Amino acid sequence: MNIVTLLPFIVLIGAMFLMTRSAKKKQQAAAQMRNEMTPGTGIRTIGGMYATVKEVHDDSVLLEVAPGVHAVYAKNAIGAVLEDDEYNRIVHGADHEDDTPVVPDDASSLTETDETDGPVSDDSRIDLGKKDAADEAPEAADAEPKKTDGESGAK
Repeated sequence: MNIVTLLPFIVLIGAMFLMTRSAKKKQQAAAQMRNEMTPGTGIRTIGGMYATVKEVHDDSVLLEVAPGVHAVYAKNAIGAVLEDDEYNRIVHGADHEDDTPVVPDDASSLTETDETDGPVSDDSRIDLGKKDAADEAPEAADAEPKKTDGESGAK
C-alpha cells in the first residue's frame, strides 16, 4: 500500500482524536468547577437560575433560590460558579464604579425637547392614524347609507 492512500485515514483519525481530547478537557474543567463549590458561593444553573450554595453533597447541592426558599439540585445542573462581585451585580443589581454609559429604561429621554420640556414641533411629521371613509372617498358620502341587519329595504 502507498502512503498517499493511507494519508486521508491518518488525518481523519488525528482529527477525531483532537476533537475527543478537547471535549474531555471541557468535561474535566466543568467537573472540577463543580467540585470546588463551597457554601456561600453564587452559581447559575444550566436553566439560567441564579442561587446561592447552602450545602454541598456528593451528587447534589442545596441551593437558596430566594431568601428562605431552598431547593436540591444535582451537581450536573450547575452551569457556572460565579465570583462574588459578578453574582451581586447580576442578582442584586449592585453596580461597581465604572464609566460605562447608562441605558435609559424608556425611550422618552431619546426624543428631542425644547426649553418647555415639550416635544419639538416638526411640520414634516407623518400622520399614521386611520383615515375616515369620508376622507378617502368623497363620492361615498353622497351615496345612500348602508342598511343594517335590523333595517329592511322593503316597505
